[in-house]
Amino acid sequence: MFKRAAVLVVSCGALLAGCDTGPRVENEEIISNLMEAGFPADTITTADNAVYVGRDAHVSLEASREMLQPAEGSHEQYRTTNVVSTSLTKICITPSSTFNTYNRLVQGLDLAIENFNAVGLCFTLVRGSTTGCSAVITAQTMAGIDGTTGFPSGGRPAANISIGTGLNSTTYSLDKIEYVITHTLGHAFGFRHSDFYNQTISCGTGGNEGSAGVGAIHIPGTPTTSTAGASLMNACPLANETGEFTSSDITALRNLYGC
Repeated sequence: MFKRAAVLVVSCGALLAGCDTGPRVENEEIISNLMEAGFPADTITTADNAVYVGRDAHVSLEASREMLQPAEGSHEQYRTTNVVSTSLTKICITPSSTFNTYNRLVQGLDLAIENFNAVGLCFTLVRGSTTGCSAVITAQTMAGIDGTTGFPSGGRPAANISIGTGLNSTTYSLDKIEYVITHTLGHAFGFRHSDFYNQTISCGTGGNEGSAGVGAIHIPGTPTTSTAGASLMNACPLANETGEFTSSDITALRNLYGC
C-alpha cells in the first residue's frame, strides 16, 4: 500500500512534463517541502495519492508549505518522552550550602528562575523555599563551566542540577551564568537540544545525539530545523548569549506547560 517517497520523486521529477497536473505534481511538492523541512526521505511514504510521514501522519500541501514559512524569531524545539505534570503548582529550587557560597551562581539562578516565571506557566519556580513544594530541585556545584542534570521522571522535573563553579569567575558575564542555568533547567523540564540531530549547527562540530533513550519529540508550533543562536536550548551558545529565552523557547514552554 505504501510506497517510498523517493520513488515518486524520481519517476515524476525526472519526467515532470509527462506527469499528471493534479495529485502527482502536488505530492511531489509536498515531498520536496518535507525534505527541505528536515524530514528524512525514508520516513516519507505515499499511498492513495496522499503523502504520509512515519507511515500514518498525513501531510497536506498547505501544511507542508507552512513548515517552510519562517516565523519571526521562531525556531525548532524538541522534548523528551517524559515531561513535567501541569498539576504541579510550586517547584522549589533549593541550593546546597556549597552552592550558596558562590554569589554569582546564586544571582544566575535567580535570573534563570525569573526567565521561567516571566513566561506564565502552570507552575511557579521559587528559590530556597521548602514549604508547599509540589517538587524540589536541588542546585549543586561541580567543577568546570557547564551544567548537567537529568530529565523528568514520574511527572516531576529532574531532582538535581549541577552548575560549574568556574562560572563564578568574573571572566564570565552574568548573562553567561544565566544562560547555563536556564539551559540546564530546560533539560530538567524535559527539553532536548534544539539541534540534537546535528550539533554542528551551533557547535561547529558534533553529530546526531539520536533519541538518547529519552525521545526527541517535536513540539507543535515550532519549526523542525535549527540555526545557531535560534534557541537557548541549542547544544552550544553563541559568544554573546543574553541568557534570555527566544520567542520559540517561549512558544515551546507554553505549549507544554501553559495553563
